Amino acid sequence: MTIFGRHRVYGALREAKRSLEAAMGTFRSKTSKGARRQIAIKDAEIVALRRELTRARGEEPSPSAASTASFLVVGYQKSGTTWLMQMLDSHPEILCKGEGRFFGGGWRQESVKRIDARRPPSSLYNAVLDAEYLRLWRERSVWSRNDDTEEHLSNLTRMAIDYFLTGELSKTGKRLVGDKSPLLTAETMEEIAGIYPEAKVIHIIRDGRDAVVSAAHHSRNFGKARKGVRTPGDRCAEPGELQLAGESIFAGNSLERMAAEWSRRVGKTVEDGPALLGESYTEVRYEDLLERPEEEVRRLLEFLGAGSNEEIVRRCVNAASFERLSGGRERGKEDSSSFFRKGVAGDWRRFFTREDRRIFKQEAGELLIEIGYETDNNW
Repeated sequence: MTIFGRHRVYGALREAKRSLEAAMGTFRSKTSKGARRQIAIKDAEIVALRRELTRARGEEPSPSAASTASFLVVGYQKSGTTWLMQMLDSHPEILCKGEGRFFGGGWRQESVKRIDARRPPSSLYNAVLDAEYLRLWRERSVWSRNDDTEEHLSNLTRMAIDYFLTGELSKTGKRLVGDKSPLLTAETMEEIAGIYPEAKVIHIIRDGRDAVVSAAHHSRNFGKARKGVRTPGDRCAEPGELQLAGESIFAGNSLERMAAEWSRRVGKTVEDGPALLGESYTEVRYEDLLERPEEEVRRLLEFLGAGSNEEIVRRCVNAASFERLSGGRERGKEDSSSFFRKGVAGDWRRFFTREDRRIFKQEAGELLIEIGYETDNNW
């Protein structure tokens, strides 16, 4: 870079810093989601300019010298979030693991607290919102009692997310960090946009019929692994036996509940993502990752700003191949007890009874058409 070029970058850096200071003034005078987003954008500009200046000096930017480049992989349960997470985590620049469960202010699952102490019974945001003494301190402290409580709690959540993400990233030497964030509620995108607006979001979408079939198998195995615990998908007979007998694999009203959940959470995310995050939001289909994995992975890496040459893309795809994740099985060879059960699209046709089809159409048929999985309800 020429001396003239360096002066240009220094000038831009000074201007960005002035803009950031102005935004901070707005933030201090009246804490708001808009101000928080403005600060995040300006901070990102400063990070980019600092990296450019470092390169102009002939040096390589250090991951620790800049703010964390963060992203989130979101999706409904059993839609391929774990698969995609492992693809991205195998990239030399990316740390991606989960699930941190940062978002989901209205989500609680007390049964998980009793069954598995390793899994959080709520989200981080919910934990902050429900922290009684933290709220009392905030309401009574001279430093914060005249401000909006909810805004302070949102800011504390954001700071905590940064703390956990950057702490893990600093141990790796990588420069991008992502969390696998399940769609615990339909309001997840609203929370992300309000609390962590600078994060990029990848939404992985799977045909809801396949997602609920996979979830029913997983739910059954989850209960089966813990003696005496019954779950919505648990049955005495194996799913394959029920399928051969023409019976539904879904217990009680579990299909109705899951279909409604899938429709509401995925439908609202598809609507809110572009509207709230703009170019920081993208989608990928589970089925497209199956059909053309290298093309889709390359697109996602470019979206994240990570290296995407042919060798790296192949490395990511191979690291998360079905054969590797399943312990040697070929894709399509089923193990109903495995987290990676079969790894195919369209398996719902084997399991859905006529009544199952009616229920799913009633609860989620419109979304299937809206996002292109069907052209009408004649399936």
